[in-house]
Amino acid sequence: MDLQKPPPPPPRPEGCLVVAVRLPVRIVVLVLVVPVRMVWDALVVTGRFLRDTVLRPVGRALLWIGRAVFVWPFVGLWRYVLVPLGKALAWLGNVLVVVPAVWCYRYLLTPLGHALAWLARAVGAGLAWVYARVLTPVGHALLRLLKGIGAVLAAVGIGVYTAVAWLVRYLVVVPARWLYTWILAPVGRAVAWCVRGIGLALYWTARVLFVLPVLALWRWVLAPVGRFLALLAREVGEALGHAWRVAGRISLAVGRALGTLFRWIFVEPVRWVYRTVLTPVGHVVRDAVVRPVATGMRAVGRATREALASARATVRQTRADVRRMLFGEPRQPVPVDRREPTGRDTRTLGRSTTALTKD
Repeated sequence: MDLQKPPPPPPRPEGCLVVAVRLPVRIVVLVLVVPVRMVWDALVVTGRFLRDTVLRPVGRALLWIGRAVFVWPFVGLWRYVLVPLGKALAWLGNVLVVVPAVWCYRYLLTPLGHALAWLARAVGAGLAWVYARVLTPVGHALLRLLKGIGAVLAAVGIGVYTAVAWLVRYLVVVPARWLYTWILAPVGRAVAWCVRGIGLALYWTARVLFVLPVLALWRWVLAPVGRFLALLAREVGEALGHAWRVAGRISLAVGRALGTLFRWIFVEPVRWVYRTVLTPVGHVVRDAVVRPVATGMRAVGRATREALASARATVRQTRADVRRMLFGEPRQPVPVDRREPTGRDTRTLGRSTTALTKD
């Protein structure tokens, strides 16, 4: 796939103006950026050190204090006060509200609703009979009467509409059409021709007085100045990036040198003291003091646990003897026949006899 990609375009040739601007800009920017980058790296290292050694432990301590002060009391209040109180209120509401409401619905409202439904069905049947036997014939008669009256009115209305339409056509439409054709249309065409000529004159006047000077100003003044400013801004941006990278390498070299110096001045002597002085002393203290004391403490702990276990066993046996003297021997459980085969009658893979089918 890489062989099928088109080759990258060749670099665009740069003029002498670009080269003349680039070198002084990069020198000035490098001189200004190196102190800023070193200060920035120092602040970053300091911030990481403070985060790891101060802020993170302080945050954990504040988190634990916040839990102890705010979370755990509310959890205890919820678990040991509000939840039991809520359960008690729920039981009380069930006893005082739900059970009486269910009894009232079942033994009062349900029979009353059935009676009201039967009464509504009876009233509905009566109204249906009145609608079918009384209102329907009356409605049919009124509908026939209204149809006759509507036919008469329709005939009268058609005649009136025809007369009004003839009058409107010859009194309004024909004069309005003649007025539009012979007066308004010619006048409108003349006005449109005048407006078109005035607009064309104004267009060329505005083009000559405003557009062409603005176009010349843009083409011969603003565009070259803009290209120069864009070139300057691009070179400044590239110089800032290049100077920031170079300053980073310089800051890294300075930091490594300071780290090496700190290691040889402080870390290596401390390590030598730890290896040659503190470690042998610690081994001697561990072998001569800590291990014998730990062995003795383990022996004391083992003897104490054995004594406590013996005392518990003695107390348990004494309690059992006292209970046996006062209440007698405990009753033994009676074996229950679980209908399970035992001995040689148990079921095997080569037999079909089970506990339910055996003789």
